[in-house]
Amino acid sequence: MLKTPPTPPPQSAEDRKAASALAALDTPTDSSSAAAPTNLDQEAVTKAMRALNAAPASATAKKNVVKVDPADVALLVDQLDVVKAKATELLKAHDGDAVAVMRAWARG
Repeated sequence: MLKTPPTPPPQSAEDRKAASALAALDTPTDSSSAAAPTNLDQEAVTKAMRALNAAPASATAKKNVVKVDPADVALLVDQLDVVKAKATELLKAHDGDAVAVMRAWARG
């Protein structure tokens, strides 16, 4: 039987709560309780699902709006030989700083 490698312990309190809720789902139960799920199991599932659904929402909330200068886009298209969409994406990732984009591009 293959075992999965141990995962590192969760860092945040929400992650620990979600991990404990998921661990509660994995605990063995006798056959009589498996036929009729308890409220505890339903609560654990609900908490775990809420934690999983809340994580991507917080990651998308951190994006800031970055204005990109068309001259910088043209510079990157010319110098790095990338399409405009990729140049715009790189500039947004580096807060609109063309020099930082070229340094990061050179470093690999």
